[in-house]
Amino acid sequence: MAAASLHALLEHSIDYAGLFPPAELALQPALENQSSYVRSDDRWMLGAFVLPAGKFSAAAPYLALFDSDHPLRVSALGPKTTTVFEFQVALRDAVKAIKSFSTADSRVSVEQFEMPLPPGAIADSLGGANAFLDEFNLEVFWETPAERAVETIESLAGGSAGFKLRTGGVTADAFPTSRQIAKALIASGRCQVPIKFTAGLHHPVRLFHSSVLTRMHGFLNVLGAGVLAAEHSWNEEQTEEMLNDEEPKAFIFEEAKFAWRNAEISTAQIRARRQLVTSLGSCSFDEPRDDLRALALLP
Repeated sequence: MAAASLHALLEHSIDYAGLFPPAELALQPALENQSSYVRSDDRWMLGAFVLPAGKFSAAAPYLALFDSDHPLRVSALGPKTTTVFEFQVALRDAVKAIKSFSTADSRVSVEQFEMPLPPGAIADSLGGANAFLDEFNLEVFWETPAERAVETIESLAGGSAGFKLRTGGVTADAFPTSRQIAKALIASGRCQVPIKFTAGLHHPVRLFHSSVLTRMHGFLNVLGAGVLAAEHSWNEEQTEEMLNDEEPKAFIFEEAKFAWRNAEISTAQIRARRQLVTSLGSCSFDEPRDDLRALALLP
């Protein structure tokens, strides 16, 4: 079995986004993958299935792949918009789709909602947005570009919604800097705003990857830095140092604690800090597990 501290750090941490690049699967094979993953020995790492609200109707015929013991847990994705008006219309449409889809079949559960905010004043978009979603018991995450992360997180302080940070893509320019991620993590802890991540976090530890001709952030770096920064009140420089670490042996997982170099956090405290550092979206559920096994962190 995986060490208890690794289990705590990665429990339900990977939202499967097989519909999106670079995997970009069709709906049926992506849902077939999810139905296999929810029955696998590694299902403890699996989070929700990222499904655009506009594809709910198309997904309905495939609910037979799931059952009450192995339901389809969904993170509903709203579309990208360019104006506040478009955003509000798209949000209303997404809410209608969630209501219809989540009550149609006991084998499906919509648990999260995530959507990019349009350009412009954040307050203009958020005004009334959360009220549309109040009737659902959902974790809500609003996304803005990395350069607006701190501003957005501060705008969300005191509310119930979280922030979604894009940590990569299929080209080098899609990857935020380690300093930008560090700033977002520090702001999340300071403002007590949950944060989730999407894209680019396929590998456990930061490395250069020829497919994008840049360094890809590691999910152990990002999630680990999130919990350690909150536990030890790190500043941006300390957090950035961990995000930049490319040495797998620096990440030590034991039953009672996780250690990165000279910093430690207990397994119990990892679980507590994960309330803010929630999950990551990945187009692959296999690649992260394969890499963890290559590092002898998974059996």
